[in-house]
Amino acid sequence: MKYLFFCVALFVNTFSYCQLPNVVAGTIHRIDSFSSKYITARNIDIWLPGGYDTSKQYPVIYMHDGQMLFDSATTWNKTAWDVDDVITRLVTEHKMPKVIVVGIWNGGATRHADYFPQKPFESLTMEQRKMIYEAARSNGYSVFGNHEIQSDNYLKFIVEELKPYIDHTYPTLKDAKNTFIGGSSMGGLISMYAICEYPAIFGAAICMSTHWPGIFSMEQNPIPEAFNSYLANNLPNPKQHKIYFDYGTKTLDSLYEPLQTKIDHTMRKKWYTKKQWETLKFEGDNHSEIAWKKRLHIPFTFIFKDYK
Repeated sequence: MKYLFFCVALFVNTFSYCQLPNVVAGTIHRIDSFSSKYITARNIDIWLPGGYDTSKQYPVIYMHDGQMLFDSATTWNKTAWDVDDVITRLVTEHKMPKVIVVGIWNGGATRHADYFPQKPFESLTMEQRKMIYEAARSNGYSVFGNHEIQSDNYLKFIVEELKPYIDHTYPTLKDAKNTFIGGSSMGGLISMYAICEYPAIFGAAICMSTHWPGIFSMEQNPIPEAFNSYLANNLPNPKQHKIYFDYGTKTLDSLYEPLQTKIDHTMRKKWYTKKQWETLKFEGDNHSEIAWKKRLHIPFTFIFKDYK
């Protein structure tokens, strides 16, 4: 199917695109090949807002698939989230404060292994794990490409290596109330996993078009239920955290509604209300940067509502 090929191509290794993104406001600082003892080295793009002042302190949003966030001229498919545009407009409208955005480039070939929540996977039987690892995309290529799931190490990289560097180098507000994480598709999954694994680090998670199937087939697929069970046992305290989910109805997003409905039931059982959690359906939206850019203002506004 064409849209599955699109999803594969969307996250190919784009380290060859070395041009610094152009932004409508603020500046981009790039760290080339940030090294880690946990995962493969990758670029980090740090966006500092317009009017950035080192005498002030800023909330920080960590976002996955960093090479797709800022400038369509530098992406493989010539589309981008345009995060700088969206935030600059919301700041002007007094709907969110100025923030620092840390765009973490995906690892290309390791992306699926980096972003696939590890503990839910490890809760499966050995036979089920084998089925997940052997899953293929519509073009016949392996989903994981012989890379073992390592999302626990990916999160250690963010929490133990990247965040301390950012907090040391830039004037950040370091507490969970001012530290957020977000992404789409597999990036939505790892954002959900991050706030559950590190509730003392992240105060809110943005999970757009969350890829609950984990792989690219729903036939005898045990992982959506494993994700749901994990959430039921690990959701952070709703009094101190916010979680945003959404999904469209076209292309890959067409798989998500029945799975998200089960997740929503779990959220209610764990005492999440509209104040701390939101799930939105966008009729006609597909699985693309164009769709995520169009509605990105909604989760940003949600996580900063009542922000002080």
